[in-house]
Amino acid sequence: MGFLGNILKRNSEIDLMLDINLIEDTSNRIQMKKLAIQTCINFISRTISMSEFRIRDGDKSLKGELYYRLNVRPNINQSAATFWQQVIYKLIYDNECLIIQSDTQDLLVADSFTRVKYAVYGDVFKDVIIKDHEFKRSFKREDVLYLEYSNEKLTPLLDGLYKDYGELFGRIVDAQKRKNQIRGTVDVNDVLGKDPKTTERLQTFIDKLYNAFSKKDIAVVPQQKGFAYQEHSKETKAQSVEEVDKVADGFLKQVARALNIPPALILGEMADIEKPTRNYMLFCIDPFIKSIGDEFNGQLFTRTEYFNGKKMDIRRPSYRDIFDVAAAVDKLRASGVANGNDLRDKLGWEEVDNPILERYYITKNYTDDLEGGENE
Repeated sequence: MGFLGNILKRNSEIDLMLDINLIEDTSNRIQMKKLAIQTCINFISRTISMSEFRIRDGDKSLKGELYYRLNVRPNINQSAATFWQQVIYKLIYDNECLIIQSDTQDLLVADSFTRVKYAVYGDVFKDVIIKDHEFKRSFKREDVLYLEYSNEKLTPLLDGLYKDYGELFGRIVDAQKRKNQIRGTVDVNDVLGKDPKTTERLQTFIDKLYNAFSKKDIAVVPQQKGFAYQEHSKETKAQSVEEVDKVADGFLKQVARALNIPPALILGEMADIEKPTRNYMLFCIDPFIKSIGDEFNGQLFTRTEYFNGKKMDIRRPSYRDIFDVAAAVDKLRASGVANGNDLRDKLGWEEVDNPILERYYITKNYTDDLEGGENE
């Protein structure tokens, strides 16, 4: 009976412990992967959303319904900036983006769709869903704007990359959490049994302990008969918070490199910022603009119209002030390389109908004096 009594006593302890919530889970793991993806994609989308989408007919810039849709209000619910941010986000994250035109001429970005591919004929897009609305009809390739990103889907690539970084990151975060952690035990030897009231009293006591130690600078919890709390906390050595930041920044750098964003820009480094910005515009932003421009030119204009000078002209935001390039502009005009309207066009300004700006000038120091210069 003594042997059986010990077993029953042990089992009663186990049952009691299973009924009590002794461990409070307060972990809130940092979403490093999501943060890195959102940071990089938003960085690109905000840049492109500041571009101006012009419709050119030769040397003239046309401002009509299409210009308004692309630069002001694509649809009734979105501004142009929000619309283009959504386009770039879908293009990078999903590797593709479908833009359709509704019966009211609104431009809408599809949340999901099914693409039916053909070898000779144009593809067909069906099951198009935008928010909670599903279009019952199918869309032909010539009736939509369909953009593809020259990369594999971003999610599988980052999942593999995050597997190693995430494990390291999680270990460092867990170690940091264990630093200065409060550890304690509650002696329940005197209150064994399955009495619900006793279990409830013990649970209330543990909750008071946890709340007092986690929320108060000075915590005093009265002992109750049969309950004994003992502290086991010790100062533990763990990696500093800087180690957590280093791992997170390392993963962010890898994501930025995958999208051709110079890490110095995404990390906010301010030293020698001009060169990284130039590389960012050239190798990251310009390919997106080229892809968008090719799709718009191919879908909005016929071959004849395009060869006659009608095309989409996308002006990305300039990272340099006009005063920074004033000396270079003066040299180009003075050497006869460009006229006034050529330079205005390169600066992103509209050309003006002024005969002076259409002329080419060459200053005296750029001319060749065939008569030998001044009289000797």
